[in-house]
Amino acid sequence: MRVWLTFLILFFTLPVWAGKFMQPDNLYPKVQLETSVGNIVLELDRSRAPLTVNNFLSYVKANTYNNTVFHRLIADFVVQGGGYNRQFAEIEQGKTIFNESGNGLKNHYGTIAMARLTDPHSASSQFYLNLADNDSLDPGSRWGYAVFGRVISGFDVLDKINALPTETSEKLGWPDVPVEPLLLNTVRLLPIE
Repeated sequence: MRVWLTFLILFFTLPVWAGKFMQPDNLYPKVQLETSVGNIVLELDRSRAPLTVNNFLSYVKANTYNNTVFHRLIADFVVQGGGYNRQFAEIEQGKTIFNESGNGLKNHYGTIAMARLTDPHSASSQFYLNLADNDSLDPGSRWGYAVFGRVISGFDVLDKINALPTETSEKLGWPDVPVEPLLLNTVRLLPIE
């Protein structure tokens, strides 16, 4: 019984486990998002959101976020990515993770958080950057959205993104799609300073 339990735990945490080995002793790893409108550097907070940071880093390690798009942009709210390639085909996603929204980090301007469905524990690969202070996304009487890092450089890029025009895509049937594709060219882990 114990062997099966160990196997199940490992199986369901493999994506998170992969990220665990990227700078494992660094509580605040930094990643660079190279977008079509400029670069953004994020400092992730493994001390408050270890599962979420390791999950995100597992996608970075596998180069899954490279050559994807930000598919949803709502001005003065959020820009969302990590789910679709440049042809708007869904990228390969790992298992869902436990929601760490009760970690004390807030959905404020310049933070990164996990996107999810109505199920609070349904986050996998998609993430968003807050383009404003979004207290409504924090936990209260219900589960919130797990913040796991913050922008430390590239606020001018966030402002450029916030100003981009959007439309309802006829092809996809989705609202809030950037008129010109907003590309996420690469996401890479930066060396420890």
